[in-house]
Amino acid sequence: MKIKNGLLLAIALFPLSTTLVAFYSKPAEKDIYEIKVYRMKTNDQVTQVDNFLKNAYLPALHRLGVSSIGVFKNAGIDTALEKSIYVWIPLRSLEQLNRIEDGLAKDISYNNDGAAYLAVPFNAPAYTRIETIILRAFNKMPHFQHPSLMGDPAERIYELRSYEATSEKLYKQKVHMFNEGDEIGLFNRLGFNAVFYAEVLAGSHMPNLMYMTSFDNRASRDEHWKNFGADPEWKRLSALPEYQHTVSKADILFLHPAAYSEL
Repeated sequence: MKIKNGLLLAIALFPLSTTLVAFYSKPAEKDIYEIKVYRMKTNDQVTQVDNFLKNAYLPALHRLGVSSIGVFKNAGIDTALEKSIYVWIPLRSLEQLNRIEDGLAKDISYNNDGAAYLAVPFNAPAYTRIETIILRAFNKMPHFQHPSLMGDPAERIYELRSYEATSEKLYKQKVHMFNEGDEIGLFNRLGFNAVFYAEVLAGSHMPNLMYMTSFDNRASRDEHWKNFGADPEWKRLSALPEYQHTVSKADILFLHPAAYSEL
C-alpha cells in the first residue's frame, strides 16, 4: 500500500515538477546583465587582465552559452583616474548567472589558460579591486542590441551612463520616463545606437539605472547630444512635473572597445 501511495503521489506531483523545471530554465522576458569593472594601477596589470579575459575568461563564457560580450577601456576623455576595464556580459536569466561560477570552477581549460592570472602571488596582484553590477533590462528595450557602427573601431565611443536618485520613488520615476515617457523612443529616433537600458539590481550606487549608447567617434557623439538637447520632444518631456529632480548624480564614462570585444 505504501508503494502504491508513493507512486500515486509521484504521478500527482509530476506535472508540478515539470512546470517548475520549465519555469526556472525558461529565458527571462527581459535580459539580465552583469558588468564587471577591473580597477588597476599599472600597465602591467592591464596587460595581465587583458590576457586573462581574452584567452581564458571569454572562451570559458562561450562554453557556458554566453556570447556577445563587450570589453571596454576608458577613452581618456573622462575624469577617471584609475585604469579600468569594463566587461559587459548579457545573460538570459539570473539562474544562468548563478551557474557561471560553478561552471568556471569545473572548466579545466579555463583554469589552465588563466593560470597566470588565477594564481598570482599575494604581493603582485593583477588588479586593485573588482566591482560587480547586476542589472535587468527595461520594459521598453527588454533585449540588448548590437550597435550599427561604420567607423574605425579604434575611434568608436561607447558612452556608459549611470543616473542616481535620492530616493527609490524618484528613481522609479526616471525609469518611468525612459519606458512610459518614451525617452527610449527619442533616443531611437535620433540614432543613438543604444546597446542596453537597465535597472541596477545590485551595485554600489543604488538606487540607479544605467544605459549605454554608441557612436562612430567623439564628434558624432557630441553632435547627437546637441540634437537631443534641442529636440522639442525632449524639451516637452523634461519639463513635465512628474520627472523633476529624478537624477541627483550622473556618471558619464567614455569608452573604447578592446580589440577582442564582441560588441
